[in-house]
Amino acid sequence: MKVGNQHFRTIWLGSDQRTVNVIDQRKLPFEFALKELRTVEDTASAIQEMVVRGAGLIGATAGFGMLLAALEAEPMDRQKFLEHVRQAGDVLIGTRPTAINLAWAVERQVAAMSGVKKSDQMVEKAAEIAQAIADEDAEACRQIGLHGVSLIREICRRKRGERVNVLTHCNAGWLAFVDFGSATAPIYAAFDEGIPVHVWVDETRPRNQGARLTAWELGQQGVPHTVIVDSAGGHLMQHGQVDIVITGTDRTTFTGDVANKIGTYLKALAAKDNNVPFYVALPSSTFDWDHEDGMKSTPIEERSSEEVNLISGRLPDGQLAEVATLPFGTPAKNYGFDVTPARLVTGLITERGICQANAASITELFPDQSPHGA
Repeated sequence: MKVGNQHFRTIWLGSDQRTVNVIDQRKLPFEFALKELRTVEDTASAIQEMVVRGAGLIGATAGFGMLLAALEAEPMDRQKFLEHVRQAGDVLIGTRPTAINLAWAVERQVAAMSGVKKSDQMVEKAAEIAQAIADEDAEACRQIGLHGVSLIREICRRKRGERVNVLTHCNAGWLAFVDFGSATAPIYAAFDEGIPVHVWVDETRPRNQGARLTAWELGQQGVPHTVIVDSAGGHLMQHGQVDIVITGTDRTTFTGDVANKIGTYLKALAAKDNNVPFYVALPSSTFDWDHEDGMKSTPIEERSSEEVNLISGRLPDGQLAEVATLPFGTPAKNYGFDVTPARLVTGLITERGICQANAASITELFPDQSPHGA
């Protein structure tokens, strides 16, 4: 997608082929800054501290992090090489437990390198797989847009060309992936088609990823949007001002249970009560093929209470600062995600098409990936 008039992906290999460049998302929307990752420790820190975030981008970052691990291990013999990259993979997996793309990318890299005999060939293989993960993520999101735009197009037809109002939660945009985004991909496709589309952007406390990131990237693309407080979505649905909800997901079971940013479940409940279609957009790398019950199996990340106690922003004099929002000493809990049961999900938008949120429909669309049979 574009920043100004220049195309950017969220992650790319440096010209020296030994460093990885990412956008430092902690500084958006006030500053567009790049950060260079040189080591596995750099990569783990970038994921943990949310320099990079979002299911697809976390996976792509882990893929490149495993390349950096391979570069570190290059002088070692094969056995020590594999031990080093496996240990590096464990470090990366431990940074963010909910997003399944992270473990998926690490395991893919380990399997690929394990199939090569010489260490220099292992580095070449790691570079190949890292780039493939990034390219596949971008293409999957582009395809999600091509499939998902049909939903927005049909709503516009029913409304006789009137504006289509989409509500989204958190940031499942191109900043959360390598390019295009998941939930935003159909929106961008609709906008490019000339369909009148407007996005209600949840602020998404505590880190304000909707207000800070989704609003920023929609603005860069010129898509009409309005930021609302997290608790306003139900009110808008009651008054007919939301035509469709599209969110992303960090992990979705093969039965259709959706783990996404905290507050998604409440939006799904409001959508169900008001007969508003609730769709979830995801590449297949985000499916959890091993677990059936998302409520029981999904590890819910609990982050520092400081993210609730403090909020960052720009002061009137232009300086960036963090300010306290709670009385001193007040305890706070900071759950990062919740699980929306499949029964509340109208459908899933994937790179292969739109399916229902149930095992039969998901498996039919992905028989080659599902271990549960077609």
